[in-house]
Amino acid sequence: MKKIIIFYASYGGGHLSAANSINEYLQKNYSNTEVELIDCMKYVSIPIEKITTAAYNEMAKKAPWAWGRIYSDSQKGPLAHITSRSNKIFAIKLLRLLRKKNPDLIISTHPFGSQMCSYLKRKNKINAQIATIMTDFAPHDQWLVGHEYTNFFFVAHNKMKEYLINKGVSKEKVFASGIPISNRFLENFNKKEIFEKLNLDPTKKTILFFAGGKFGLGKSRTLSIFKYLVNDLNNIQVIAISGKNKKMNTSFNDILKVSEKQENVRIFEFVNNVPELMAISNLVITKPRRTHNNRKSSILPTNAYY
Repeated sequence: MKKIIIFYASYGGGHLSAANSINEYLQKNYSNTEVELIDCMKYVSIPIEKITTAAYNEMAKKAPWAWGRIYSDSQKGPLAHITSRSNKIFAIKLLRLLRKKNPDLIISTHPFGSQMCSYLKRKNKINAQIATIMTDFAPHDQWLVGHEYTNFFFVAHNKMKEYLINKGVSKEKVFASGIPISNRFLENFNKKEIFEKLNLDPTKKTILFFAGGKFGLGKSRTLSIFKYLVNDLNNIQVIAISGKNKKMNTSFNDILKVSEKQENVRIFEFVNNVPELMAISNLVITKPRRTHNNRKSSILPTNAYY
């Protein structure tokens, strides 16, 4: 039986979501594999993991410009050197786990996991194959530290593949596969039943609007977009998801109370039926993926996701 470890880190939800999607697929399609998900940063240092994730959450929520600057600067210079150096130190502790588990394949959805494992492979401490899943839509050089010792890179699109090749990564290693998503997004849903359940009109165009949870696009910007969707667009329906941001949910409902188009809007907090909501939507508006300092919202037709 093949053993696979999937490393992720809790800086935002995307890394864990990708890890869960990969695990879901492997469990369903490869019965001869033993798969384990591990938060690599929590394993190597719980105190540091708590401090850094708390700092990330606060910056992303209150000062996204600061996080954007750090994210951009961590590609090169002193900050990049510190990150790479600390990951080499943490890698020694991670080695204990890898010797115990003895995996055949290590999959990492966060650059820290990739860096630690590539360092151990360079030092001939491990023999497992290493696969890096780049869970960003734009390239970042932290993902490429130690790329000579990584066997596979899976990226979101062909432009990222070209970037990696130009950075010296062998083209045989790079696959433009898209970012992993749950199999639920590939299901065929009964749209008529979903419209009936939500009491919405199937003949009208439907917009799915994600406020971005506790981070969002910034409160004022999010509310202005929501107000425009609700009041200024004709013959459309809006499904707004405020996530775990209760203040945003209250603000949404306050705007809706004074609107003349209440019958065309549905507001929800955290939901677990996003695939169904996307199935009936013509357009999705959501918070941005990180592209350095670009903080513009993402607006995608629902057939554009990977």
